[in-house]
This record gives sequence, structure tokens and C-alpha cells, in this order.
Amino acid sequence: MHATTWAPRPSAPAPSTVPSTVPSTVPSAVPSAADRTQSRGSRLERGFLHALEDRRLAFAAIGPNWYASVMGTGIVANAAATLPVRVPGQGVFAEVVWCLATALLLLVSAATVVHWVRHPDTARGWLAHPIMSHFYGAPAMALMTVGAGALLVATPLLGTTAAVWTSAALWTAGTALGLWTAVAVPYQAFTRHRVEPASAFGGWLMPVVPPMVSAATGALLVAHLPVGQWRSSMLVACYAMFGLTLLASLVVITQIWNRLLHHKVGAAAAVPTLWIVLGPLGQSITAANNLGTQAANDLPAPYGPALQALGVVFGVPVWGFALMWAALAVAITMRTVRAGMPFSLTWWSFTFPVGTVVTGTSGLAAHTGSDLLVVAAVVFYVGLLLAWAVVAVRTARGVWSGQLLATAAAARPTTLR
Repeated sequence: MHATTWAPRPSAPAPSTVPSTVPSTVPSAVPSAADRTQSRGSRLERGFLHALEDRRLAFAAIGPNWYASVMGTGIVANAAATLPVRVPGQGVFAEVVWCLATALLLLVSAATVVHWVRHPDTARGWLAHPIMSHFYGAPAMALMTVGAGALLVATPLLGTTAAVWTSAALWTAGTALGLWTAVAVPYQAFTRHRVEPASAFGGWLMPVVPPMVSAATGALLVAHLPVGQWRSSMLVACYAMFGLTLLASLVVITQIWNRLLHHKVGAAAAVPTLWIVLGPLGQSITAANNLGTQAANDLPAPYGPALQALGVVFGVPVWGFALMWAALAVAITMRTVRAGMPFSLTWWSFTFPVGTVVTGTSGLAAHTGSDLLVVAAVVFYVGLLLAWAVVAVRTARGVWSGQLLATAAAARPTTLR
């Protein structure tokens, strides 16, 4: 978010002649009625949505990327629930944040409906937009993040039955939408989008990552299904979605690396999307460990025990690559911040991907008993909290002032490619 420019209050006009009857203890530059009216007007101008020239455009650019705020908030709650350590108030904090994520999901969904009603041409144009279309993966992941939190965090609030049904409903909706984005968005990119050699960016991962989130969160529902074919079928489906995202992500990450190597970092506003690469890495570790735990209980030997071991055998090497990429992302981000990195919704890329590394590291710690991984999970979670706090506050300020809405509205697509 660009800093808001605050207009200084006009100086009081110099008095022309002070009547002799005015006591010397009264200041001669008493604000006039006109000054007081102008001051009140300035305060009003700095109020709600003051940065929007036309408040009717407040919903003009509510694209799918706004769901990133739900993802980033929900993962703070879910990661807190999976940490291998416990501190006083941790559970209550997670419940509060989950409630906030749920409220954000409802709010962003309502704003999206208003956007489609008031600006249907723009809304229909998002899928054809070569950048925004990739963020259609965000609504799917937002649904499943809140749904997973219903089981991990909100069971004391909702009760077991309500928590399971809420999680199942959101998982089903998110999975259906995520499988659609994994096919529809690449199809658009292959057939319609104008893609340049330097176009690859972290956002390309967004439409193909939701099936991995389905795999990681679907594992939480397996234990609530009837024993037998229901559970084995769910595990097979989740492992298939695990493979879908894993292989697609390898292709996209290679393209991102190639773009960085040959075309360098690029626009400052897009730098935060480099953190999205951590998403499929951390989520795949989480999924491998969550599914492995369930497979050991529900699949016969040698498959069940082998898949449980896969969580660690696969997870630790991928965790190593995630650490390397995190170091690169930190270095590039710090370099860009020093040069000037404008605030935008892409800053939410600092949250959810890091949260998946927390849940993945926590899963590895639980299966290995490694103190190193316990400490790493806590360190990553502290970083997640700091990033979330900064981005959430700046987003709230940007929405209140209208600056974030105005910036998004100015960038909305006017023509379809």
C-alpha cells in the first residue's frame, strides 16, 4: 500500500488589526469559523474510503486474489494447532484467529457476489486475464483452510459433529473448485493468454496447488469415514491429488527458476510471489505425513507402513529445498525492500506458504522426534506471526482508506486478450 499523503492544515491568516479591546492574554491567531470548517472537512476526507474518487467503484476489482487474506489468516490458526509445543493461551488464540478467518471468508465471498452483480464484465474477464486468472486457486484453498481449521481448532467451539460436517462441506466445495482451476486455468494459458518468455512468476502455482491442499486436509477426514472402501478410496483420491500438484509444481518451479536466471527478479510488486513456491513444498510435506499416518491405520502391509515412512523419506529432502528457497526469497525480498517495494495484496504471499512450511515441519517433528525440527517449526511460526500481523494491518488500513481498492480498481482488466 502506498503511504497516504496527508495534507498539512492551512496556516491561520495573519491578523490585520487587533482591536484594542481584546485582552493581551488571548492569542491573536484564533482559528476562524472558516478554518474550523476546513479542518473538519479534512478529517472527513481522511475517513472511510477517502482515497476513492468514486465510491461506487469500491467493488470494481474484487478479484479471486482477495481470498489470499482468508488463506493467510486461516493458516495462522491451523499452524498453531499443529505446533509440537504448547504455551498457555495457544488454543484460545488459534480459535480467535479461526473465527476471524471464517468472518473474512464470508466477507470476501459477499464482496465477490456484489462485484459480480455490479461489474459483471470485469468479473467475467478475470479468467481471461493472463495474471489474475491464476489466482482462482485462492478461493479453493481458502475454503479448505477454514474447513481444516474446523477440525483442528474449532471442535471445542462447534462440537465434533458440526466440526466434521463443516470441514467435509468446505473440503468438498474447495476440492471441486480446485480440480477445476488445475485444468481450466492452464487450458486458458495454453490456448488464450499471451505469455512472454519472462512471464513466469509464483502466481503460476496458484491454480495447481489446491489439489495438494485437498490431499493434506482430506487426510483429516479419513478417520471420520466408515471403515473399509470409504477410507481406502479417500486415501487413493488424496494420493492422486498429491501427485497431480507435485508434478505440476515441479514443472512450474523450473520455469520460475529459468525466468529468474535469464530475466532476473523483475517488477518489485511481483517479488512477494516468489514466496508462493514454499506453498507446494510445505503442503506436500504436510500431506505426505498426514496421509501416511492414516495409511498406516487403514491400508494393509506393506503399503500402509511404507506410505507412513514416505512422509519422512520424502519430507526431509523437500524440507531442505524449502529452506534453500526461503533463504533466496528472504535475500531477494530484502534487496527489493531497500529499493522500494509497494504494498499490494501480493504481500499475503508472505503468510500461507510459510504456514505450510510450519505444518510440514511440525509433521516431520512428530514422526521423527527431532528437537531440531521442533525448534525450526517454532521459528517459522514466529516468522509467520510477524508477517501476518504486518500484512493484516496494512490490508485493513488500505481497505478502510480505499487506497487498496483504488489501486486494484486502476489495475483491473479493461479488455480481454
